[in-house]
Amino acid sequence: MKMSDVAKLANVSTATVSRVLSQPEKVSKDTREKVMKVIKELNYQPHIVARQFRTRETKTILVVVPDITDAFFSEVLRGIEHTAVNNGYQVILGDTENDPEREREYANLLLQKQADGMVLLTARIDKEDLKKFSSQFPMVLACEYIDGLDIPTVSIDNISSARKATEHLIELGHTKIAHITGPMNVVLSRDRLKGYQQALLSHDLKIDPAFIQEGDFSFESAYNQMLKLLAFENTPTAVFVFNDEMAIGAIKAVKDSGLNVPEDIAVVGFDNLKMSSVYEPNITTINQPKYEIGQKAMDLLLKLINGETLQKKKFVLMDELIIRESSVSKS
Repeated sequence: MKMSDVAKLANVSTATVSRVLSQPEKVSKDTREKVMKVIKELNYQPHIVARQFRTRETKTILVVVPDITDAFFSEVLRGIEHTAVNNGYQVILGDTENDPEREREYANLLLQKQADGMVLLTARIDKEDLKKFSSQFPMVLACEYIDGLDIPTVSIDNISSARKATEHLIELGHTKIAHITGPMNVVLSRDRLKGYQQALLSHDLKIDPAFIQEGDFSFESAYNQMLKLLAFENTPTAVFVFNDEMAIGAIKAVKDSGLNVPEDIAVVGFDNLKMSSVYEPNITTINQPKYEIGQKAMDLLLKLINGETLQKKKFVLMDELIIRESSVSKS
C-alpha cells in the first residue's frame, strides 16, 4: 500500500496526504477528514522511519505520569490523547511509579529523538535537570510545578482550593479539623497543607501538629492515619484529606471504629473522582477540571513544537467545591 493509493482514492495529491500526516494543521478540516477516512479504510501505515528521516519528526508525544494506577490521571490523559490525535500525533505513556530516576530516564528519550515533546504530570527530578531538558526540547508541566522554572505549566491553585475545602468545614461549625496529607516531598501536598493552615489561621483556630498526619496517596495510608487521629483523647470532628481515594480510606476507618460520617466525623476529599459520587456516603470534594488540564497542556506543547513563542507560561484553571453527604448530613 502506497501513499499514492491513498491520494488517488481521496482525490487529492500525494503532497496533501503527506501534509495530513505530518502537518495536519495546514490542511483544511474537510480535506483532512476525507484523507483520514481513506487511510482508515485502506489501513494505510505510513513509513514512519522514512518520515522521521525527512522531517526529523516522530509525530509522537511522551507523557510521564507518577502512578498509572491513580484514577485521577485517566481523565487528564484522555484530554491529552484526544488533542494529540486530532493534531496527527500519537501518545506514548511512561509510568515512573513515583521514582525520580525513572522520570529522568523517560526525559532522556527526548535526547534520543524518540519523541517530539513531553508532558510531565509529575515533577520530582532535580530542578537543574529539568531546566536542561526544557531548554533543549518542548516540554510542559501539568498538575505539578516547580517554582522558578520558565516551563509552561497548567494546574489549579492548590493552596486556595485546600483553603476553600477547610473553610467549608469551619462554616459548618467545626473547630477541631485534622488534615491527612500526601507525601511531603511532593509540592501538591505542601500546597494543600498550606491552604489548610491558612484557613485555620484566618479564623483564629489553633493549628495542632498532632492533627496533621502524612499519608502516601493510598487508601491504606489514610485508613491507618485516621485510626491514629481517632485514638487521640481529643479527637477531631472533621478531616480534610489529600485526595478522594484517601478520603475513602479515612471514611472506612471511621465506620470500622463504630462512628458515622458526617454525624461524628465530617470528611472532605480532593479531585472529584467518579468514585466520590457513588461511594456511601457521597464525598464532598474539590473538583479539578482534569480533562481540560490535559487539553491545555497538549495545546501548549503543540505550540512549542511548532516553534511558537508563548506570551504566557503559567495557566491556573478553575476548581470547584462539590458539597455532598460526607460533610453535610442528608437530614
